[in-house]
Amino acid sequence: MRILITGSNSGFGKLASLTLARQGHHVIATMRSVDKGAALRAEAAAEGLDIELRQLDVCEPDSIADALADAADIDGLVNNAGFEVQGALEMIDDELMHRQLDTNVLGPLRLIRSVMPAWRERGHGVIVNVSSVVGRAASPFGGAYAASKHALEAMSEALHWEVSSAGIRVRVIEPGRFPTTDFGSNIVRPDGWEGSAFEAKALSLREALTNLDSGEPADPQTVADAIAFAATDPEAPFRIVVGDDANLIVGAKTAMSFEDFEQTMRSTINWYE
Repeated sequence: MRILITGSNSGFGKLASLTLARQGHHVIATMRSVDKGAALRAEAAAEGLDIELRQLDVCEPDSIADALADAADIDGLVNNAGFEVQGALEMIDDELMHRQLDTNVLGPLRLIRSVMPAWRERGHGVIVNVSSVVGRAASPFGGAYAASKHALEAMSEALHWEVSSAGIRVRVIEPGRFPTTDFGSNIVRPDGWEGSAFEAKALSLREALTNLDSGEPADPQTVADAIAFAATDPEAPFRIVVGDDANLIVGAKTAMSFEDFEQTMRSTINWYE
């Protein structure tokens, strides 16, 4: 398979690129600047992996058009690129919210639109959208990011219904917390966040969330493996939840009313604001 992955210079995207290439697939690893792909290029060269680097900014239509000029020859699309806006919703202005949705929602939509005509004509393809557990359950100070992932989940469900008859598969990956990745370096916070009472509460919440951890740090390779599974195995389920914390949260939320879920989570993370 020829599989294009966005946001491949680090984190899940980089690991998924290596994982799929090791399985024998041709990987088109994309990123806003190919200069950021030096580490991936070096690892691919050392292992003799079939990884091609391309420049792609999911917020720039011309960049997308150039990167996907050969859409008919691409078998899979992994929408992984994204970042997180973190902060109290009342502090997030329109410009920052627009940036969040432009990258995390409109970005995948632009790529989906770019491949769909060619894929419909030939009758096959797979789209893997990397969401998050917050696409199912939002948390304090994560409303903007959760909104983007809820939207991605909704688009994925609708797209599944719309394209399955054309032989195109849609899959969603829902990771929990993986502190060993460098995703945190891409977190953007609103002006006035540092030193605010909200920041202090968020730091307390971060500490409390460790109550959901199973002990050993979560291995981000499990997310890469889930992406590879979703991209290559037609029997993969529509949603793949990854991580003990994510499974705990999704399991609890689907098994009880929101009010009971709220009380369970407040007790678990000691959130009695």
